This record gives sequence, structure tokens and C-alpha cells, in this order.
Amino acid sequence: MSISRINLENTEKAFAYKSDCALKKARFLFTFMKSAILVKIATKITPWLIKVGFPIKKLIKRTLFDQFVGGLTLEDTGLVAKTLSRFNVQVILDFGIEGGEKNDQQYDAITNQFRDVISFASTQQNIPFISIKITGLTSITLLEKLNSPTKTTNTTNQLAFEQRIIELTTYETNQWNKLLARMESISQLAAEKKIGLMIDAEESWIQEPIDYIADSLMKKYNKDKVIVYNTIQLYRKDRLAFLKNSFNIARENNYILGMKLVRGAYMEKENKRADKLSYITPIHLSKGATDHDFNEAVEFCLTNREHISTIIASHNESSNLMATQKLIDLSIQANHPHVHFSQLYGMSDNLTFNLSDAGFNASKYLPFGPIEEVIPYLMRRAEENSSISGQTTRELNLITKECLRRGL
Repeated sequence: MSISRINLENTEKAFAYKSDCALKKARFLFTFMKSAILVKIATKITPWLIKVGFPIKKLIKRTLFDQFVGGLTLEDTGLVAKTLSRFNVQVILDFGIEGGEKNDQQYDAITNQFRDVISFASTQQNIPFISIKITGLTSITLLEKLNSPTKTTNTTNQLAFEQRIIELTTYETNQWNKLLARMESISQLAAEKKIGLMIDAEESWIQEPIDYIADSLMKKYNKDKVIVYNTIQLYRKDRLAFLKNSFNIARENNYILGMKLVRGAYMEKENKRADKLSYITPIHLSKGATDHDFNEAVEFCLTNREHISTIIASHNESSNLMATQKLIDLSIQANHPHVHFSQLYGMSDNLTFNLSDAGFNASKYLPFGPIEEVIPYLMRRAEENSSISGQTTRELNLITKECLRRGL
């Protein structure tokens, strides 16, 4: 395998799955998203318009929704997955439920929906993973109480964490045990159906209990095959050390570590909270420092590939090329079962489809659900594309290049 085989500029392969109509719609959408002011206005008023019943759903469905979401239902995602499978692209299926305070009946219903997603994924040839947010299954207030009260970014102290569990009220202990039961129910079915379960990373002030749950489930289910994956956001200063510590714990307990590597999704929120509460932000002060830790994490995981199964979830071309070159340097086959690349549906098709074409395991992160449920996700995608330097321009240039090639 030669690095020259991977041409991330090949738009014919990148957009082969899109019809002329879909490609022109994407061109229009990314042209709109180039305007940070328009995006800011739209993301502020759209949730309100939905809430008051303004007839805007049809417009959202035909624009942002169609570009970034797999559909309204599981059956819809099956059609998208089938299209992607023609190009050897796999799917990480995500039921687009957002965190928020709910009652036990609602949390139990969401648990059953996640189980339905697992069962559905097991019937599809190219959906090996699903994604899950723990904040969809319990109170954020509970998670925050269980997090370390100190504003440090040190690796989880398990004894201190378990002491905080002991100090919960009777009601809180009951809620914690219900969360563990919900996660056990989901994980057990995932293991039975042989579907990977990716636990999303969330804000730093609720991440510690999420890490605790992920570690506990990996210890149980990742003995022979990797079922459970934790997610680390490398824009956090402590996460590279956390990765290495997690690896050591996994080796000591004889299980395979499952890790999804991302740069991070809550930077503005994290920095604002740190400033408001007067503690040192857990986020790197420069993009360069984040890039360094991300690439170091990729290299560490690939070097220890027999004991770590890694999802490299990045839209950064340099990081993806670095990872493929590392595979070559280490004489690792492109489709090693413990190495997987992934990008969001509707973004960075030049990465996903060209990596897949070169023989690497590549997937699209595919959310689905009712428009009301996925609105927060869609607003984040719009904001992300308009705020990340060059992201929208890069997407638009590639789409425009393919439009010109097709004569559109």
C-alpha cells in the first residue's frame, strides 16, 4: 500500500453517492453557511420558531436536515446506509436525543429506543456501531454532583469517585443505580448483537462519571471483542495522559481498550464556564497544542493497536494522512479491525470516501430522529461550519469543483 494511492482531492469519488440535485443543494447550503452573521441569526431564531409552531420544518428538512441527518426514522437510515455501502462506507448510527432533565419513564423509553437502534443495526450489513449520550439517560445534575468538585483536570481518582457515590442521598443513589442498569441493558444487547457501542464525551464537569461507566463496561464486555468505546476530546489538556492511564488500566485488567478520538465540541462553553467560576480552563490555549495531542493520541493507539481499538474521528486532513502514513510505517494492513476512520455525515466526504476507496475502514456518523429532537445537533453543525476557520470554504470549494466537473 502506498501513500500516493490516497488522493483526498478526488471529488468524483468523494461525491459519487450524491445526485446532481443533491450536490447543487449542498452547494447552496454551504454558500449560505459562509456567512457567520446569517448562521448566527438562523441558529438563534430557528429553535424558537419550532417551539411556537411556525411552519419552518419543511424548509429545515430540505436543507440542513437532508445534508447532515440520516432521516426521521430507523428505516430512513437503512436507505442511507444501503447507499453508503455501495462505496464500502460504514455507518455509526446515532439516535439524535439530547440531554435534559426528564423523568424515569422518559429515560426508560429512551433506553428502549437505544436498544431498538442496536437491534436494527444488527440487521444491516454496514452498521457496526451505534453512538450513545449518557445525558439522554439520566439527570445532568446527578452527573455534575458525581464529578470531581475541584476544578482540576487530573485523571479520575477512582477511590474519590466511589466515595462521592457513597455520599449521595437515597434518591440520588437510586437514580445512579437506574442509570447503571440502563447502560447494562444497552451494553448487554450490544454484546449479544455484536454491535459496537460508542459512549460520547460531554462537558468536563460531567465527564468523570461517564468515564467511570465506560471503564466498568469495557472491563466486562471488551475481553475478546471490543463492544464498548469511550470518547476522549483532545482539546482538553489532560486527555492524552488519561488515554495512557486508561491503557494501563486495561492491560492490568486484561481487556481491550476501545477509544474514539475527537478534538472536541464544547470549547466556547468550557472556556466561558471556567471564566465565570474562576478556574483554569481545561482546554488547550492553542489549536496547535490540540493538534499535537490529537496526533500523539493517534500514534499511541496505532502503536498499541493489538490492545486498543481506535476510531479516528477527525475532519482534519493532516491528521488523517498522518494516521495512514503511520499504518504504512508500522506495516499494518489498511483494514486492520482495530483501526477505523470516521467523519460526520454531510461533511468531509473527500476524506471518508477516498479513505474507503484506498482500503481503509471508514464510516459516516449518521444521526436520525424527529426534527424537533435533532435541531440542537443541526444548529451545532451550522455553527461549527461557520466558526471553524476555512471549514465551510473547504467544503464549498470541493463541492464546486465537482459541480464544474459534472457541468452543473
